[in-house]
Amino acid sequence: MAVWRRLSLAAAAAALVACSDNTTTQPSPSPSSTPKQSPSRPQPPATVRETQPLVLVIHPTRAAQDIDLATARAIARGTTKSWRGFRVASLRDAQRSTSALAVVPAATVGPSVRPVTVGGIDPLKQPARYPLRTAGPKREGPVVDVTFGGDVMLGRRVATAAAQSGDVSRPLRVIGPRLAEADVTVVNLESTLSRAGTAQQGGDSFAAPPRVVKGLREAGVDVLSLANNHTGDFQDRALLETVRLVRAGGLQPVGAGGNFAEAVRPAIVERDGVRFGFLAFNAIGETPRATATSPGALSVRMPPRTGPLNAGDLAALTKAVATLKAAVDVVVVLPHWGQQYTHTPVPAQRTVASALTRAGADLVIGGHPHWVQEVQFAAGKVVAHSLGNLVFDMDFSQQTQEGVLLELTYWGKTLKAARLTPYVIGSDFSPRVVTGTRAEQILSDIR
Repeated sequence: MAVWRRLSLAAAAAALVACSDNTTTQPSPSPSSTPKQSPSRPQPPATVRETQPLVLVIHPTRAAQDIDLATARAIARGTTKSWRGFRVASLRDAQRSTSALAVVPAATVGPSVRPVTVGGIDPLKQPARYPLRTAGPKREGPVVDVTFGGDVMLGRRVATAAAQSGDVSRPLRVIGPRLAEADVTVVNLESTLSRAGTAQQGGDSFAAPPRVVKGLREAGVDVLSLANNHTGDFQDRALLETVRLVRAGGLQPVGAGGNFAEAVRPAIVERDGVRFGFLAFNAIGETPRATATSPGALSVRMPPRTGPLNAGDLAALTKAVATLKAAVDVVVVLPHWGQQYTHTPVPAQRTVASALTRAGADLVIGGHPHWVQEVQFAAGKVVAHSLGNLVFDMDFSQQTQEGVLLELTYWGKTLKAARLTPYVIGSDFSPRVVTGTRAEQILSDIR
């Protein structure tokens, strides 16, 4: 712990060297006279001292914080020891305690802490504009932002209310601009887009109007997981039509298809030279398992819904992860798993997540429980067991109307930040970002 404290203090001592990216130092003239220019001995070039953001960080499950520049500088100098209930401590303390705040160079920051904005500027999303600096190398690679949302169900009462408004995608309009800010946005579509078959789950058979694909695209969604227990609600023909409509609308479907080969086929998205690969699987059942000759979702049998953990299913999935890892920079797995209406993952979720990360998965981002669940940060990887509902008509409890966006920032291929952004679903089924006490209450259910 003492090592981390020394690192934080050393960073603070080196802070405030400049308020721009670079500081240029010219050679000093001779004290006796102005130096002569010699054609045979050119003057040495100006030296450039590189700087990097000096970042204030807090525990990753705390709500967003913004601090003014004067106070940030005082904290960096060590003249201010606490701020708004946070005590200035080491990086390790900030990783472990929800009341600690650390000051560290950007080079040492990863997803296990949350960056604090200074004057509204994020040090990792906007490093060139960020005013608090310290000596050190500039970032390597472009800044790439990736956002994950939870379960999106645009059928049933959501569809009825949206149709009455004249906009089938109305529930996405409020949160849409925030989703669209990311370079890559991913959600789970908890329905079909077709009724070309017989309803398989009675009143819990979900079908959304096909026109919602346009709304999803306008909200910035790039990848749509179809590996869930409702993609098969109207049988095979509707499932295949849903895959077709998603792809025709300019989105990449993942996790379902006309056979196993299609269901296990990854979606790959490249932004600024960084390649992201996505796989998705359903562990809840109800949607048929894709086989070599029949449509369905990529499936893994596991507790609590589809029996004991099936070693063959898991082996096939980890093989797909390892294969994808050789082709992309970042591997993302999107499970539909777990027990509904609880903040606690079942033990099998941890077992499977561990197997996936060992196989090469960098992110495991789950859904289905309809409540937020624990998020784990380890060795630059993130496992989010459930982000909760994003759009749904489950207005029978507070927890089913709450969720979080997982907003990630990469510098090139390196994950630098993971921010959990809470929201509440309103009576119009639209999610709205919340701050302050309400945000902290939602995030407390993730710790």
